[in-house]
Amino acid sequence: MSFEIKDDFYLEGKPFKVISGSIHYFRVVPEYWRDRLEKLRLMGCNTVETYVAWNKHEPNEGEYDFSGGNDLRRFIQIAQEVGLYVILRPAPYICAEWEFGGLPYWLLQDSKMKLRFSYPPFMEKIDRYFDQLLPQVTDLQITQGGPIIMMQVENEYGGYANDKNYLRQMAQMMIDKGVNVPLVTSDGPWHDMLDNGSIPELALPTINCGSKIKEWFQRLREFHGEKKPLMVMEFWIGWFDAWGDEHHHTTSVEEAANELKDILAEGNVNIYMFHGGTNFGFTSGANYYEKLAPDVTSYDYDALLTEWGEITPKYEAFKEIIAQYAEIPEFELSTKILKKAYGPVKAKERVSLFSTLDELAEAVHSPYPLTMEDLNQAYGYVYYKSNIGGARHIEDFRLISCMDRANIFVNDQLLLTQYDQEIGVQQAFDLTAATNELGILVENMGRVNYSVKMNHQHKGIKDGVIINGAYQSEWEMYGLPMDNLDRIDFSGAYAEGQPSFTLFELVVDEVGDTFIELAGWGKGFVTVNGFNLGRFWEAGPQKRLYVPGPVLKAGTNEIIVFESDGKVGESIVFSDQPDLG
Repeated sequence: MSFEIKDDFYLEGKPFKVISGSIHYFRVVPEYWRDRLEKLRLMGCNTVETYVAWNKHEPNEGEYDFSGGNDLRRFIQIAQEVGLYVILRPAPYICAEWEFGGLPYWLLQDSKMKLRFSYPPFMEKIDRYFDQLLPQVTDLQITQGGPIIMMQVENEYGGYANDKNYLRQMAQMMIDKGVNVPLVTSDGPWHDMLDNGSIPELALPTINCGSKIKEWFQRLREFHGEKKPLMVMEFWIGWFDAWGDEHHHTTSVEEAANELKDILAEGNVNIYMFHGGTNFGFTSGANYYEKLAPDVTSYDYDALLTEWGEITPKYEAFKEIIAQYAEIPEFELSTKILKKAYGPVKAKERVSLFSTLDELAEAVHSPYPLTMEDLNQAYGYVYYKSNIGGARHIEDFRLISCMDRANIFVNDQLLLTQYDQEIGVQQAFDLTAATNELGILVENMGRVNYSVKMNHQHKGIKDGVIINGAYQSEWEMYGLPMDNLDRIDFSGAYAEGQPSFTLFELVVDEVGDTFIELAGWGKGFVTVNGFNLGRFWEAGPQKRLYVPGPVLKAGTNEIIVFESDGKVGESIVFSDQPDLG
């Protein structure tokens, strides 16, 4: 079979209108991949698009994972079984409001690292990764009877730099490793982005935008300089939420539908997002312009399917428009999904973090603080502690080069919390005990996934801690990726106001999707049977966490809530309704 780019897209020699929707396999539990893909097909779409998250597949350098929820190959195969073609975006960088834009943390262990440039060590690491990734998918290209019709080189590169040598090396690397379907790039159509990010001799330029389609298609037409297919690779139909936003972002159904009409009248589309899904665990990224804006756990995006997979009015409106260009198939959904309200569950056990530190991590000693990357740690928290001497007045206390949020303790009592731009501001306080231990719990809120701050995403404390004008030395550090909570000793002590773990047991007869409400709790994350659902924070807007049914089991389920700010409740509630704020 063949898929070609000439004056138009051609499938088996016949013009083909790409009507695609975005689903990120890594934001959906694999038990629901088929359900989401079937709903895409039932809307009339003929193609699904997905990014590939490098940091999911190579979490530590040289360690590769393509199993379970990382089984990209299986996701693509299911798409084909459902009747969908695939646009694959395997670029090392994806943005996507995903931690570090999909780049693995360990790249920052090279102090000279230049991300997304033709810096030889960066290219070498991509080359080794592609040696593992591309064999998973090259035989699934349409040229070999598979569903993949296009692959993307890099992503929105024109909004980052204009190193064309880098783009050409990336494209050639893909070709050399067996990619023989057409290549594309995608960029914003404004400023210099198309000029910066395009390599037309190797890849078809496409655009990303959410409005003014006629205007931007004209810009793309002029950029092509000859008749080429027009495509919006990301038609933004909603938006994402950051912690501290006033409310969950939603967009007008009518306006989005009208823009879709304009796209399909002249060209091709990939709807971003068809289904957003969830930033499980610590995978949500962040933006940084005037201030840090870390993304919430939900990636609902006001998409055509909700975070939990339900059809929306926007879905129905889009389906009506697509029906003018494509036949709408009819078949029964194959996955039965229930929503359940299990009600309130009372806390069973609780222990302070400080009482079980030694079970969770082995202390690392250093004369100066080490970053999360120095500790070979991707996500979570680091707890730093040091003896800072006897009773006296501290008039100059500062954290130097610390990200992103720090709870500061003296003798296990919370002194203050600093976040983002508050970090580094001079503080004064009195030490009253004969000996005093300083403790600092630093949280990685998500590495920035877009723009100029990406090269500066070391988490934890990079430079040090100032005590009365001088750097404090001699530190014990506990890396807390929070991936080993089975080691928690709940028989340890608990003290109010301290970071803590709370154990709940949820007994269910029938498994279904549900939503955890943590009214009265401060900030932290929740695991269910060892699966990290993601972060919660009283700052909102998101108030409940989505629990996919497949992470539960009939019988007793273990729920662990980590709370960092000393604000805990005696119960949590399992509702059948979300609350995105």
